[in-house]
Amino acid sequence: MSKAAVYNNEQLAGTLEKTEGGEYVFAYDETYRKDPQTSAISLTLPKTDQPYRSTKLFPFFFGLLSEGVNKQTQCRLLKIDEQDHFSLLLRTANADTIGSITIKSIAS
Repeated sequence: MSKAAVYNNEQLAGTLEKTEGGEYVFAYDETYRKDPQTSAISLTLPKTDQPYRSTKLFPFFFGLLSEGVNKQTQCRLLKIDEQDHFSLLLRTANADTIGSITIKSIAS
């Protein structure tokens, strides 16, 4: 299992994990979810107390990844399979992202 913390403007918004079975799970942090001043990280992932589950990486998170030559270069330099989107997300979306969302790996 791989797990990551999802931050919105440097505030913990929730966790994203890939289970041993290959399922992706995103859950909002309770404090973030209950705060009326915080917004959902995406229109496709509204704030809720139930975790989101998917057999594929959620489109919102997939959209944070580079494409084309940039993706190929990142994968080659980081020695990541181009189809391993979760590992690529963990290694590249922790700083200098477009927008307010950053992803930081949680050591297991």
